[in-house]
Amino acid sequence: MSNRLKILHVVVAGQIGGAERLLVEIAQRPKASDADHVAALMTPNGDLAAFFRDRGVTIQNRGTVHENPLAYLWRSYGPADIAWLGRVIAAERADILHCHTYGSHVLAARAGLRFGVPVLRTEHGVRHYRDPSCALNRHWALQHTTKIAAVSAFVARTVGEIAPYAFGKVTVIRNGIDLTRFEPEPPRTTGPFTVAAVGRLEPVKRLEIALAALALVPDVLLDIVGDGADRAKLEALAKSQGVARRVRFLGHHADPRPHIANADAVINCTAQEGMPLAILEAAAMQRPAIAYAGGGMLEAVVDGRTGWLAHVDGLEAFTDILRRASADRAEVAARGTAARDWVETNFDVTKMCEAYGAVYRSLVSGVENGRGS
Repeated sequence: MSNRLKILHVVVAGQIGGAERLLVEIAQRPKASDADHVAALMTPNGDLAAFFRDRGVTIQNRGTVHENPLAYLWRSYGPADIAWLGRVIAAERADILHCHTYGSHVLAARAGLRFGVPVLRTEHGVRHYRDPSCALNRHWALQHTTKIAAVSAFVARTVGEIAPYAFGKVTVIRNGIDLTRFEPEPPRTTGPFTVAAVGRLEPVKRLEIALAALALVPDVLLDIVGDGADRAKLEALAKSQGVARRVRFLGHHADPRPHIANADAVINCTAQEGMPLAILEAAAMQRPAIAYAGGGMLEAVVDGRTGWLAHVDGLEAFTDILRRASADRAEVAARGTAARDWVETNFDVTKMCEAYGAVYRSLVSGVENGRGS
């Protein structure tokens, strides 16, 4: 029988994103974290449950739930879901609750208090800190969370700015990449210069900038790997910009590697990403980044060495670096090689899991006593 800790990950989510992928990476490496992992899942999306099961993650599934403001309020403050979570905690003999998504913050904090279990919260981004509609009981949840893991120093600073009293609970654990799965790919030497954007299609990604830049830089192709609410708008915009023939909307792919390999570089138009996971995965495959110098991007990309970063927001700066990169494939290849070295040194998934393991052990040993402070 395993003597490892039992971690119950509380996931309230509708999509497959960075938080869910990070959970998988930790759960698949119990030796590195010295813990066994189970997901307590509340989702309207059956594909998310399948995503976890297909990757060997044990789940306790609440069943199909709604995802809207009213459902969030009932789930966070009502009696039914916390009672279910309490039964799961008891059945799994969970030592720690580890929550990952905005929808789980209040619920996990309540469960930690009621059932006497420490709560670790991974902050994957800062959007909910900037959105006034997400402020309800934000401070209460932070006060009753034992420890916070931020995926970048940028995210950690944001927590400190919004809630200075919680900054002492924050530790930075950067996302890790499976360097065996995301293997180096030789640089492309023929065909049109191609960039790829990988991720959900939503307003914060600002892919309209990429389409506008494409209209100004001829002969460059763009592959968009992902789906979401913005897809129809972006498809219409590609037509109106006259670049539809140079843009491929490939939809969501569980395995983005073939599309990364088919690109010369990857792009990200977000102004302030918490930690750009797709950029790091592409870097592991020797594909440099073209992005903006904001948020966690400054920790993921070394400007001038592993990619190109626009230091001024807006179309002009992004277009300039796209033009320069597409004109020098030898430099693209060199920065791709450097990107792989950078990820190997700083973003190894085993080191990430070991860092989480150290936090887990500190929580149960009583080293962390911030809950309720």
